[in-house]
Amino acid sequence: MRLIVMGQQAFGKDVLAKLIDTGADEVVAVYCEPDRDGKPIDPIKAYALEQSLSVCQPANFEDPETLETLASHDADLMVMAFVNIFVPEAARDTPKHGSICFHPSLLPLHRGPSAVNWPIIMGSSKSGFSWFYPSDGLDEGDSLLQWECEIGPDDTVIDLYFKKIYPVAVDSVLEVCDLFRAGNPPHIVPDESEATYERRCTTRHSEINWHRPVGQVYDLIRGTNPAPGAWTTFKGMKLGVFDSSVVPGDGISGRIRAISEHGIEVQCVGGRICVKRVRQEGGDKAPATDWAANAGLEVGDEFAT
Repeated sequence: MRLIVMGQQAFGKDVLAKLIDTGADEVVAVYCEPDRDGKPIDPIKAYALEQSLSVCQPANFEDPETLETLASHDADLMVMAFVNIFVPEAARDTPKHGSICFHPSLLPLHRGPSAVNWPIIMGSSKSGFSWFYPSDGLDEGDSLLQWECEIGPDDTVIDLYFKKIYPVAVDSVLEVCDLFRAGNPPHIVPDESEATYERRCTTRHSEINWHRPVGQVYDLIRGTNPAPGAWTTFKGMKLGVFDSSVVPGDGISGRIRAISEHGIEVQCVGGRICVKRVRQEGGDKAPATDWAANAGLEVGDEFAT
């Protein structure tokens, strides 16, 4: 088949590389976002240029000239791997078989731009990814295929996305192409009664409330590790909270109950969080014990909520 690959960053580049290395299909063009002043060249663009592929970077897909160029590739399918820009129906339907898009959740769950963060924050026990037929709605449309994995009780965003979802998702693009090549690709109709939509997870959502149940606090920390990063404050200083664990203990929530070589134990409802790695605003990540010594933190102090 003749393919257009649209994407960005490492995932887009690795999907493109998988298709090039396999050689079962011909990549006739690569689409990515326009270059940004002061930003490094996108990995997918850099790789495409290395492979002497045609690279297109339209600012939008509603311009007639852009649609004309898209049609000139005479593509069978457009593979949309990690796409943040809106692609209207006229562009999506230009290839003979239309377009197929990747999303790192079990659609229709967790539609939106932070689909890896929210399942962990919400305490879910499973996640996965979907390849779906995009529509004008946010991550809406039937799915072609889905893959499910467990969210472990201590999984962070790195564990879930980069260690579990990412490698399988890159390989799965070959199955995607095989399903179209075979004809009559599947359409898994979403149950809209199960659909959820979440906004982008930012630091506005990741401030820690130490007076909540310890499980909820732990889910927030690991569901925002490494980005956008959970945070708290001490004496007016913003402190990012990263690697941590749950440990037993009781007391008044919000207070520091112990400081040791293992980390800082902060009391929550029903247990404690042992904070192991932190980052003071403007600084680098550091062991929590080292930061505590430099900041003058003592047992009995409180993090602000």
